[in-house]
Amino acid sequence: MRIVHVANAYAPRSGGIRTAMHALSREYLAHGHEPVLVVPGPTAAVRWEGDVRVVQVAAPPVPGVAGYRVVVRPAAVRSVLDALAPDRLEVSDRATLTGVGLWAREAGVPSLLMLHERLDGVLSAFWPGAGSGARPGAVGRRLAPVTADAWNRATLGRFDRLVATTQFAAGEVGRLTARRPGTVPPLHRVPLGVDLDRFTPDRFSSGLRQRLAPAGEAVVLVMSRLSREKRVDLAVEAVARLVADGVPVRLVVAGSGPQSTVLRARAERLGVPHRFLGFVPDRDEVAALLASADVVVAPGPIETFGLAALEALASGTPVVCSSTSALPEVVGAAGASADPDPAALGVAVRQVLARPASARRAAARARAELFPWSATGRAMLTLHSASPLVAGGAR
Repeated sequence: MRIVHVANAYAPRSGGIRTAMHALSREYLAHGHEPVLVVPGPTAAVRWEGDVRVVQVAAPPVPGVAGYRVVVRPAAVRSVLDALAPDRLEVSDRATLTGVGLWAREAGVPSLLMLHERLDGVLSAFWPGAGSGARPGAVGRRLAPVTADAWNRATLGRFDRLVATTQFAAGEVGRLTARRPGTVPPLHRVPLGVDLDRFTPDRFSSGLRQRLAPAGEAVVLVMSRLSREKRVDLAVEAVARLVADGVPVRLVVAGSGPQSTVLRARAERLGVPHRFLGFVPDRDEVAALLASADVVVAPGPIETFGLAALEALASGTPVVCSSTSALPEVVGAAGASADPDPAALGVAVRQVLARPASARRAAARARAELFPWSATGRAMLTLHSASPLVAGGAR
């Protein structure tokens, strides 16, 4: 089968959707299929990344979000799909590209939409007046689900199947189904995976560890895009509370984004020992960084899976996450969850650090081994093999 995956949130340097698209492509290739990625870029172009064809569609940059672009001319994507003639279509976008589901129906191509985010969560985080609090204001809490439901009713039915990576990610679809049965396509749960060969406890580097923090200080690592919805400020303030309580910890932040300057200034103002590394482009360096930390904090309250957290677990490093996100489903007992609040997250970090290092590292690795990319690939191919006939006939 030629399996074409279309997406918007595909950054050239990093990003969970980019990681997932290429990991799935490798699995499809291993099973004898032909993956093709259709993504936004500065110009229309075709390139190869290894054995995977990547078709760029010209798209403008997203203001304030370095590296990301969004397709504003869906007709260009439809022209690409006409030329590619896919056997199956995957879409990772809930905004400008949902119309390609209609293209698939007209062309007789089975399609599925991957739910990488909660629209109600995103809307709540960016609703006017939401501010920087951990939870949205009353207006956002009330109107975001209503707005999300209206958009989902209008767009989800354009696809034959929906795929959610966690129960949390599936939540808003479940809400819509409960209120209006039969309004959305079948929903399937397919967890994402992790590269268990690249991300491993063996990547621990004593030299890197010494550069990150002096002996006796625990390294609390945040690996994230530094944007508003990721709520890295919660991690900064949690570490500040630990420092004030006399806990020897150092905050290390790997990532870039519009909040970088603000977060660094906050850490300095609060007296937090810190290292802001910026974007780390080399994936092997990322693996070494994750393996050399003592705990990773993933404070985002609306995360729907958290690939960076799973990579940390594979590296033998426990994760502290927000209890309002999907990450407790991923982390399990190999870390801790807490309310998206600095005090609660600080307590969770302290609890994790109190566990014997060897036990917490072994538990983290064991948890990650439940999520190989091979399982994700098999599950997706099973869905594609079972794809129903669509209007116009199957290929």
